[in-house]
Amino acid sequence: MLGALDITANPWEFQPHVEVWALVLVIVGAWFYVVRVIGPTAVAPGEAIVTRRQCVYFGATVVLLWAASDWPMHDIGETYLYSAHMLQHMMLSYFLPPLAVLATPEWLLRLIIGKGRGYTAFRFMTKPVVAGVLFNLVVMVTHVPGVVNASGDNAVLHYSLHFGLVSAALLMWMPVIGPFKELQMGYPGKMVYLFVQSVVPTVPAGWLTFADGVVYKRYNIPVRVWGINVINDQQMAGAIMKVGGTMFMWTIIVYMFFKRFTAGFDGEQGFRKVSKAPPTSVASDVDAGVVVEPPPLTYEQVAEVFERVPAAPEPQRSTQNP
Repeated sequence: MLGALDITANPWEFQPHVEVWALVLVIVGAWFYVVRVIGPTAVAPGEAIVTRRQCVYFGATVVLLWAASDWPMHDIGETYLYSAHMLQHMMLSYFLPPLAVLATPEWLLRLIIGKGRGYTAFRFMTKPVVAGVLFNLVVMVTHVPGVVNASGDNAVLHYSLHFGLVSAALLMWMPVIGPFKELQMGYPGKMVYLFVQSVVPTVPAGWLTFADGVVYKRYNIPVRVWGINVINDQQMAGAIMKVGGTMFMWTIIVYMFFKRFTAGFDGEQGFRKVSKAPPTSVASDVDAGVVVEPPPLTYEQVAEVFERVPAAPEPQRSTQNP
C-alpha cells in the first residue's frame, strides 16, 4: 500500500480513494433507507423518526469521516507526517464518535442490538470500566512503533486498526451520551469518567514529545512536508494528542458542570418564588402536601371588600347624671 518514497515524490499529488467514497455513499444511503422505510414502522404514530438535531449530527459525522479518510489528510498522515496521522486519529477517535452517537435514534439502536443476548453483551461492553479500559487499550496499541510501521504497508491491518479505534470510541461514549438512558451514568460520574479518559492518553503523548530519537522509522524519509523534520513532527504529534484530547474532554466536562449545577439558578435568585404546581383545589393541594402561595390582593379588591362590610354602630352616650 505505502512503500518507500523517492525524493522526487510529490506529497500533494491527488490520490483517489474509491473505497472511502463507496463507504460514505453506503452510509448515507443506509441512513435515508432507515429513516424513510424502517423508521415509520418502528416508531409510534405521531412520534418523530429523527429530529433535526440528529440530522445535523449525522451530516457532521459523515463530513468528518470523509475528511479524515480521504485525500489529502489520509495520504499526508499515512506517508509523510505523523502529526497529520495523529490529527487523523483524533478526528476518528475523539470528534467523530460522539457525533455519531448523538445522531443515532434510540429506536434504531434497539433494533440493531435486540433484546436478548445482544443487549446483554452490549450492556456489558458499555459499562464505564469495560468501555474505558478497552478504548485506552486500543489507543495505546495504535501508537506502538511496530504496529504503526507495519500498518503503512498492510491495507488490511491499516483499516482494521481504524475500525477498531472507531468502534472502541463509540462504546466509550455510550455511558455518557448514548441513546439508552438506562446505561448512562449520573452527571458526577460522567465528569469523572471523561476526566480519566483525558489523562490516560497523555502517557504516549508525553513519550512522543520528549523522545530523543526517531520513534517511527516509516516517517523518517527524505521528503519533508513544509520543511518539518522528523523530530519536530513527533513533538507536534504528541502536542496534538495531549492538548487536543485534553482540551476536548475538559470542555465537555465544564459544559456538563454548568448544565447540571446551575440549572434553575436564575429562578432561585428571584425575589418572589413562583410555584410550578398546576392549579388545583385547596383540598387536593393540602392532601398532596403542596403549598401554593395565593396571589397578592389588589387595591380595588380590598376597597370592594370594605364597601360590602357594614359600618359598626356608634356607642350610645348615657343621658343620666352621675
